[in-house]
Amino acid sequence: MPNGASRKVAFVSSCLPRRCGIATFCNDLTQNISACAADAFDPLMVAMTVGREHQYSPPVKFEIRKNVKNDYLCAADYLNFSHVDLVSVQHEFGLYGGSAGAYLNLLLKRVDAPIITTLHTVLNEPTPEYHQSTVDVCELSDKIIVMNTRGVSMLTDIFGVNPEKILLIPHGIPDLPFVDSSYYKHKFGIEGRKTILTFGLLSRNKGIEHMLKALPAIVETEPDILYIILGATHPDVLRHDGEEYRFELQRIVEELGLGDNVMFYNQFVSDERLGRFLCATDIYVTPYQHKEQLTSGTLAFAVGSGKAVVSTPYWAAEELLDDGRGKMIPFNDPRGLSDAIIEILSDESLLNTLRCRAYDYGRTRTWPEVGKQYWDLFSKTKFPGKTLTKTFAHKADSISLLEVPEPSLDHLRTMTDDTGLIQHAKFMLPDRNHGYCTDDNTRAVVAMVKYHAQYSDPESLKLFNTYLSFICHAQREEGTFRNFMSYDRQWIDPEPAHDGLGRALWAFGSVIEQPPLPEWIPIIKDFFDRSAPHIPNLSLRGKAYAIFGMRSYLKQFPGASDIKRYLHTAAEHLADSFERASNEKWLWFENILSYDNAVLPHALFETYIATGNESYLDIATRTSDFLLEVTLAGDHFSFVGCNGWYRKGGKKAQFDQQALEAASTAMMLYGAYKATGNPNYLKMQKKAFDWFLGDNDLSIPLYDFRTKGCQDGLEKNGVNLNQGAESLLSFLLALLCSVESYSPKRQIESETVTKGESKK
Repeated sequence: MPNGASRKVAFVSSCLPRRCGIATFCNDLTQNISACAADAFDPLMVAMTVGREHQYSPPVKFEIRKNVKNDYLCAADYLNFSHVDLVSVQHEFGLYGGSAGAYLNLLLKRVDAPIITTLHTVLNEPTPEYHQSTVDVCELSDKIIVMNTRGVSMLTDIFGVNPEKILLIPHGIPDLPFVDSSYYKHKFGIEGRKTILTFGLLSRNKGIEHMLKALPAIVETEPDILYIILGATHPDVLRHDGEEYRFELQRIVEELGLGDNVMFYNQFVSDERLGRFLCATDIYVTPYQHKEQLTSGTLAFAVGSGKAVVSTPYWAAEELLDDGRGKMIPFNDPRGLSDAIIEILSDESLLNTLRCRAYDYGRTRTWPEVGKQYWDLFSKTKFPGKTLTKTFAHKADSISLLEVPEPSLDHLRTMTDDTGLIQHAKFMLPDRNHGYCTDDNTRAVVAMVKYHAQYSDPESLKLFNTYLSFICHAQREEGTFRNFMSYDRQWIDPEPAHDGLGRALWAFGSVIEQPPLPEWIPIIKDFFDRSAPHIPNLSLRGKAYAIFGMRSYLKQFPGASDIKRYLHTAAEHLADSFERASNEKWLWFENILSYDNAVLPHALFETYIATGNESYLDIATRTSDFLLEVTLAGDHFSFVGCNGWYRKGGKKAQFDQQALEAASTAMMLYGAYKATGNPNYLKMQKKAFDWFLGDNDLSIPLYDFRTKGCQDGLEKNGVNLNQGAESLLSFLLALLCSVESYSPKRQIESETVTKGESKK
């Protein structure tokens, strides 16, 4: 690095004030690099966020919402335009969105600068998705840092990473003095008492209940012993389970009569305050329940401060406490804990030996030493050049590839009251004269399940509960469904034939596959099972919707034989209908192309994915090709209009085109891609979605960027200005499907196409 030049390093991590071990690690790391490098180091932070709970300050310059794919692409562009020299990634699977944190790869693939990734977790027996995610991260990184020797061998043996790419830099430890705990105990009002400490964000894998069960035996030999449990509940645990674990621990304390021997500090403490607690501690305990933990900042902190440590033998502890630097006991063994602690408390020589060995070992791992190792890597390592994307062949290429509006719930909230989603609107105002219908509320459940999976917005859960409550109420005792409800909450009888049951099964299946809360699964399974026997009696489209629901159900319960039989029956009905209605020129399931056409081939694509039956793939491919031939008009879609439809041997109605057709076509094309792997389907999916944005017969957008609603249809003389529920949900489902289908693989394909076109 030239004299006088600073090195601009971007850190992708969780960041303070988020209460997270990796956020603390990254803060300590950057502070100690700064102390070592002074003005030669210019840090920039990209903060991983969940929700909107934090207000960040410099050096945080960009935020990525965990489940929003486009944020990863925008972050890569931001870093490219910020001319960073290096990107340092703090990797923990749960920090990033997608299966096994795979969304991170969207950023890694697109960023120009060399990438150095610190792995905070390496799995010994990864599932296929975690194995692939780890391999991808390592391939996209120029250097990989692990924190102990086991991690090096695991990367080479399990994931096939080139050893020359791997570096060992330990977890940093604060540089604390070696002190007599008695001096600090008066600060906490615990003079004369022996103390045991566990600290860190609380979650069930900490095993604190085993330490509490070990405590009565310790109290018998040391009546004044005090066990301090220091740390707030982990934010992710708090978000999903509240303080359930802490209350459970407090009940154990009460049941065992340990009120005078246990102290809870429910707070997230600074390193400085934590250091004071450690200085007042005699024995530090980590009774973790699982061996697969490669790093532990809390244990490293305790070792570095010269504490006598008792721990279960998880991987980080095995290395940090080797050579007599601590005592290890089996997992889930309260008796082993009590025996080890009693032995240390009763043998002052042993206590001092453990302390001295731990403290001496920690001197090589203090944060100043670790900061220097990172800075040497950042400043002195030469990386191979990369093909830059900072210059673009086309102006359009200079922005992120996922070029779709961000989904908004604004108009959906406008159309929703305490009962459910109102069907129709006058412009953007809900038209209460028409009340509600099950069809729309089922679509809304599917949309909110997808939205919440990608954006984790609490507002989507509120809407989800309203819509799910509506369709559960719509189910009759025998499993059939009512469809239309007036605004005064009266079901309308008699009602015309409808596809409410099939759509409800689609919605129920979506909840079973991706429940916003796991407690929903057994409840919604009962509703699904009650309606499933009616599947053979459904219409053609009703069976298609039911197939979507059954596909989702079988992902959660793959051995459900009755659902497999119903899936086969429904798919065979579609196949038989095709054989009866089709000829050489008319490759379709009926003698008419009417509404929501694409769901029929889409259902067979999904059935093929579930069963591997090639005959379903053949029919799905032939019918989807026919539908595309009918509806693709050059470079845009022109869907079958509802003003006359398209009968065999007749002429296709051009208007009125409905938003429902664009949505079902976009989803069908994604299903076709999943079934075949053909990227051309994804290109056409983009065209189908762009129908909403003006890529249609009249070149008029149907999506309203002001109200966040969608016009009700494309008519001969313009658009229908009303923004009802069906059109809005069609837009949302098409948009969420487009976001869902975007992946690092698709990014590579898109870039390949762009390069090929530019060469032409």
